[in-house]
Amino acid sequence: MKRTILYSLLIILIVSSCKVGPDYQRPVLTTPDTFRFDSISTAEDTIINLKWWELFQDKELIALIDTALKNNPDVLIAASRIEEARAVVGYNKSDMWPSFGYDGSGSRMQNNIPSLNISGPFNSFSGAANVAWELDFWGKFRRATEAAQDELLASGYGHRAVQISLISSVASTYFQLLDFDARLKISEMTMESRKESLRIIGERFNKGIVPEIDLNQAEIQEAIAAASIPFYERMVAQTENALSILLGDNPGRIKRTRKLRDELIPPEIPSGIPSAILERRPDINQAEQMLAAQNARIGVAVAMRFPSISLTGMLGAASTDLTSIATGDALIWSFGAGIVGPVFQFGKNKRRVDIERQRFYQDSIYYFKTVLQAFREVEDALVEIQTLDKQSSAIERQMTAAENAAMLSSERYNGGVTSYLEVLDSERSKFNAQLAAAEVYQQYLNAFVFLYKALGGGWISKEEMKQAEEAANQNNQSNK
Repeated sequence: MKRTILYSLLIILIVSSCKVGPDYQRPVLTTPDTFRFDSISTAEDTIINLKWWELFQDKELIALIDTALKNNPDVLIAASRIEEARAVVGYNKSDMWPSFGYDGSGSRMQNNIPSLNISGPFNSFSGAANVAWELDFWGKFRRATEAAQDELLASGYGHRAVQISLISSVASTYFQLLDFDARLKISEMTMESRKESLRIIGERFNKGIVPEIDLNQAEIQEAIAAASIPFYERMVAQTENALSILLGDNPGRIKRTRKLRDELIPPEIPSGIPSAILERRPDINQAEQMLAAQNARIGVAVAMRFPSISLTGMLGAASTDLTSIATGDALIWSFGAGIVGPVFQFGKNKRRVDIERQRFYQDSIYYFKTVLQAFREVEDALVEIQTLDKQSSAIERQMTAAENAAMLSSERYNGGVTSYLEVLDSERSKFNAQLAAAEVYQQYLNAFVFLYKALGGGWISKEEMKQAEEAANQNNQSNK
């Protein structure tokens, strides 16, 4: 008898060790070995996995990012999703074990049963503990748990993706704010200069020295500068509001003491290699974990085509007298096994598997699309850095020449050598060059931000990156 029970349990364990459905295989992707515009550096990256935003050496920017990581609503939601996914893992894992319960009842009834010598009202009391266990013969519950574990990892990568996106948004919005500050300052200085020019031209016109058209042209230029001031004031306020929301705060003023030109260009940019991107970018890792989870769901669907075998048991007591329910005569028990399985459902179970396979195919295409998008973002950021560096240098030369030309034109006009049209053209070129120089420098700074984001940089610390790698390794081991 003991051997029979032992053999039965051994068979159950052997059969339960099987899992139907495909085991996950990482998709094979054909990717380039190098980037087209990777002429900056191909050294091993040691910076992008740390707080790369500290390379700008701006204490206010660092403080803004720290605040956003703590209070931003999207980050808080993503963190909550991790806890939700962790609870789902425990929820699915519980299906693999027996379910214990109890029931009890008490009643008084009128029922004459001559054969049992029962007449008149009588009591009925019962209480029992029960157990039910659906054996995981085909790995249905283990596949469901496997899917939940993959989704837990995916939620962790999703949280990291939100953090990286937030860090980049805060940095780029901050640089945009400094850019608008600079352009507002340029507009205010230009306004003061043109007001003074208008005053001088007005006095000369009143004395009959210059024609009215010179006065009108001076008024036009003063009005153009005056109109640019409220425009950039609006841009500053709206950018401050946008940055405040990223910080998880009400719209308001953002403290800043540095100017745009005070921002440092980061040192050597470690661009990394394609294989490193696949391991680093959280959105790619998230897409792969979701793909693995969907692969496990195929196994769940396949297992549902096979019979479900359940064991049930009950142990309790029943009596017509509450005082005797604890005696041996009141003992009741039962043990049983059941099997339930589909026979013919017009292809419903087969279609369920087909549905999950098509969803796996869709997720694999999405994974491939995510990888392609990652390469594009890195390429775009690299070419932006290269071209904006050249563009910024050219505009700096243009601005210097325009400022000198404006000064010489003003001297020539005051000396009666040239017309006011030359002064107007020089002043207009100077104003536009100054505005363009500020904008391009901001774009140049943000190109570095976009590159770090595209490379998946932004791990808060080495410890957190190590924890993420250990979690991924544990999940891979559990799936083997």
